[in-house]
Amino acid sequence: MLKTQSCHWNVVGPLFQPIHELTEAQYRDLFEAIDTLAERIRALGEFAPVSFTDMLTHAELSEEERLRPASGMLAQLIDDHETLARRLRELAALAGDHGDGATEDLANARLAFHEQAAWMLRATASD
Repeated sequence: MLKTQSCHWNVVGPLFQPIHELTEAQYRDLFEAIDTLAERIRALGEFAPVSFTDMLTHAELSEEERLRPASGMLAQLIDDHETLARRLRELAALAGDHGDGATEDLANARLAFHEQAAWMLRATASD
């Protein structure tokens, strides 16, 4: 979510307005998803992450250490959404194999979001 917000705040150039609006819609969705995912973790009897350090320990996405031009920001976000989509597809299959329909449904819903987010960012970034 933070990379999406960073792009929203820091993007410049001729595509500023559409990228600004698109990333705002995306980070709002991501913010709501964090709560939904944490509540699902709790429903499964586990504790949700308690700090950014805790989240980073389990993260598969890299932290962004510097500002990039708009094309670089979009490329990074596209890559992240595609990575998350792959992992969510794996989670949905695993949950289905274990008869956990609620987690499977949640993973599929998030998968659809990340696939659409990547598509919209790719379409925005194309020439």
